[in-house]
Amino acid sequence: MMKRALLSVSDKTGLIELATRLNQLGIELLSTGGTATALVRAGIPVTNVSDVTGFPECLDGRVKTLHPKIHGGILAIRDNSEHMETIAKLGIEPIDLVIINLYPFKQTVMKPGATPEECIENIDIGGPSMLRAAAKNHHDVTVLVDPADYAKVLGEIESTGNTTLETRFGLARKVFEHTAAYDALIANYFQGAEGKALSDLPEQLTLTYERVSSLRYGENPHQGAAFYREALPKTGSLTEAEQLGGKELSYNNIADTDAAIALLKEFSEPTVVAIKHANPCGVGSADTLLEAWTKAYEADTVSIFGGIVALNRTVTADVADQMKEIFLEVIVAPDYAADALEILQKKKNLRLLKLPAVAEPIAAGEQMIKHVYGGLLVQDQDTQVLPEAGYAVVTEIQPSDEDKEDLVFAMKVVKHVKSNAIVLVKNRQTVGIGPGQPNRITSAGIAIANAGEKAKGSILGSDAFFPFADTVQAAAAAGIAAIIQPGGSMRDQESIEACNQARIPMAFTGMRHFRH
Repeated sequence: MMKRALLSVSDKTGLIELATRLNQLGIELLSTGGTATALVRAGIPVTNVSDVTGFPECLDGRVKTLHPKIHGGILAIRDNSEHMETIAKLGIEPIDLVIINLYPFKQTVMKPGATPEECIENIDIGGPSMLRAAAKNHHDVTVLVDPADYAKVLGEIESTGNTTLETRFGLARKVFEHTAAYDALIANYFQGAEGKALSDLPEQLTLTYERVSSLRYGENPHQGAAFYREALPKTGSLTEAEQLGGKELSYNNIADTDAAIALLKEFSEPTVVAIKHANPCGVGSADTLLEAWTKAYEADTVSIFGGIVALNRTVTADVADQMKEIFLEVIVAPDYAADALEILQKKKNLRLLKLPAVAEPIAAGEQMIKHVYGGLLVQDQDTQVLPEAGYAVVTEIQPSDEDKEDLVFAMKVVKHVKSNAIVLVKNRQTVGIGPGQPNRITSAGIAIANAGEKAKGSILGSDAFFPFADTVQAAAAAGIAAIIQPGGSMRDQESIEACNQARIPMAFTGMRHFRH
């Protein structure tokens, strides 16, 4: 039978209703600070923790509940006679119900202009200690950290005078998940404040994510899946998108849309990106969004079917009219004109995402994390396309002024194609893409075959160096106008000589973009 409850919450959702019903059940309420004040204002009898401990709150509220009469009351095992004799001798009364949520550290660090001093003062000390203590002793103590659980717990107490062990175990698990995430967020804050380089990554990597949604299944129907976001949201990430129409996003939708957004962020001019199975199948840039869409669509009219489309301008009715004619899984854009939205929403299954900062570049210092069985790989985000010095032409012949823009365009796209990767570009439009092959010449052959006649006069971009001159020879046979690649092979000179013989200008970037 519950006799005493301790309440100390920053989120006061449902507090008064909960406390009122506990009081009606004859449960003594202990509280501190603002929680106690709120209860008193509501006319609910409450015993201040300082009256239990015999010590006032001190150090500007930093010390309130850190006392044996609180922690002893929580941690005493009820069927351990020695424990019960000890607390009786020390004048400690058991605490049966602990209701706590923590200082709003996350909200504080997200607040514009929050100072380090503010953030540090919002690191809760007493709260996590009491939560951990109650969760550890869940055999005897019920612990609540989430207002969503208030109703269930109240229902059990009203029915039987206590909660079930199964309920207490589930609530304890939730507490340890919560405190682990809270501590990870604080650790990440301190790591970020130090501005450490990659070489100074912490010995213990602490991560915390919040579930956005449960998914019907993963990559395949027999795999369970869920979508999580970082505790501190990232501007311009898919987790911040608002869905305006269509079915729920699937695992593959999310993965492919993220790939589309990542590529779109490389461009400032009106651009449309089409993605299929995490690889670009069409990319177009132009002076207008409609022209950009036409380029992206015509780049590969077959592969775009069932694909993902990302745009970096507000979708207008003329663009919507074109997109509605083909089957697409997802469209993501910064916004939609009212008439464009009306057109696209008629396609009931088409997922429409609004993400105002969709084209905002990824901030320097962000990291990529990849799961491997039993571990994680962590690296800096690949936020550059070319080094600060740009590219260097290594052949006798120079690219034309018309080709120079496409050289950069090709590297922006090929950076986001699975390695080994070759991209053909003409007039700010992809005309052939060869992704993910175990050797580069095969990737080149796929790109050239996909381009067909459009290969002639196009620009070839490669994500890594040519190990042999065979890719140059294939490019020459297809009528490629210029080549850009990182360089760095022991046999670079063979490729340079082959370009000179074919009168194809070639540039080296000195920057590889593997994407395995």
